[in-house]
Amino acid sequence: MEKAVAIEPNIENGKRIFEICSLCHSDNGWGMVRGLSQRKPNGYYPQLAGQHKNVLIKQLADIRVGNRDNPVMYPYTLNKYIGGPQDIADVTGYISTLQISPNNEQGPGRHLALGEQIYKNDCKKCHGEYGEGNNVEYYPRVQGQNYSYMLRQMRWIRDGKRRNANAKMVKQIQGFSYRDMKAVIDYISRMPALPKVTTEQVSTN
Repeated sequence: MEKAVAIEPNIENGKRIFEICSLCHSDNGWGMVRGLSQRKPNGYYPQLAGQHKNVLIKQLADIRVGNRDNPVMYPYTLNKYIGGPQDIADVTGYISTLQISPNNEQGPGRHLALGEQIYKNDCKKCHGEYGEGNNVEYYPRVQGQNYSYMLRQMRWIRDGKRRNANAKMVKQIQGFSYRDMKAVIDYISRMPALPKVTTEQVSTN
């Protein structure tokens, strides 16, 4: 993983590699219903567009070596589709350049005040004012992310099902009720993709 983080990505090669990823994540990386994902509900797959390169590298590497369970994606992380560190750097570098969807899947719109309070108290320190995350610290950008995906991942993190979760986050959300999770994820799902903080700005935090 460290090698891929340090490599300058070849964006054109990354675009070529991403063709296989687009079956589920869509050509624009928005993760909505398309291709194979027609069998899944709207927002089931995560939006990858605009995600930090380092975050993508870590998740891809964790799935490849078995630190994160994802049976559907696992085969596509192998050398047959994505080679060594250069390929990993290339495809994640390409994904990070894609524009975030302005029409991501949002929650039902209830308990948003509670969600805002929880976000500011428990999430803002790592994920940022606008949900922009932090490339250097491997904190994912959550702005523009799909509601269903985020809610599922938060449940898995709280309950220990997502084994590669940040230990600080696991501890932070242990006391969250399902209502708390739905409220804060609903609030996050409504965060606009702009103002978009650049990787360079995030890296200097």
